[in-house]
Amino acid sequence: MKNRKYLILNGPNLGHIGERQPEIYGSQGLDSLPGLLKEILGEKAEGIELLFHQSNFEGNLIDRLEKAKREGLDGVAFNAGALTHTSLAIADCLAWIGVPCVEVHLSNIFARTDEPLRQKSLMGKSCIGCVAGFGILGYALAVLALEQRHAQG
Repeated sequence: MKNRKYLILNGPNLGHIGERQPEIYGSQGLDSLPGLLKEILGEKAEGIELLFHQSNFEGNLIDRLEKAKREGLDGVAFNAGALTHTSLAIADCLAWIGVPCVEVHLSNIFARTDEPLRQKSLMGKSCIGCVAGFGILGYALAVLALEQRHAQG
């Protein structure tokens, strides 16, 4: 079986996961993700390569998604941050590139009733699923979902 490559893509203000507002987003950083994957997937994690990219700029995220298509990546775990709720451009890109994508949110966006805008996703209709509210574990769950989809063909 060929190794699978997944992109862990993060949008604005997510360059400091684990440090930024830990009361909302948790205190674990992305450096703990490979260990979490190994714990969850066991030996299957050996066949997985994770690529990481973060940008505060919408166009850069779109460029990286288009590159993921050209590279033939097996999937994307994408936390677009606030752009989830506002970017038609990202939604349009996800709609055409054909790379399986799982939307990831560190906090439970649906429970953030004080900010109703955060409860809506423009990109969700082009994703195979959404993981929200589990902190850094959400990225591992997204990769697990992508792996399951890959196994089913």
